[in-house]
Amino acid sequence: MTFQHSAENIRVDDGHILRASLRNGNGDLQDAEIDLNNHIGCVDGRFVWDGQNFSQSAENVQFNIEAGGQAAVLRASLSDSQGNREARDINLGERISNNNGSFAYN
Repeated sequence: MTFQHSAENIRVDDGHILRASLRNGNGDLQDAEIDLNNHIGCVDGRFVWDGQNFSQSAENVQFNIEAGGQAAVLRASLSDSQGNREARDINLGERISNNNGSFAYN
């Protein structure tokens, strides 16, 4: 199960801080955040995991829960090596999880 199934008030602030209230093992909600810049980069106009500082070249950053609640999607316009901008997305649920009420990067 991805983090969004045990979360409320999910949002991305300042273009790179994922925040939510996550349920811990007791079912209680805890405020949590993770800086996506520490885990996602931008290489030639594409999001990459295990990178850093994607937000430095990102514009129009948006976050949505999609696919009937199955995908936590971060979207942005990213620049490639020629300076061309393309709309790109990444499913945060692929690598971000809820570890007892805190975000974890897997």
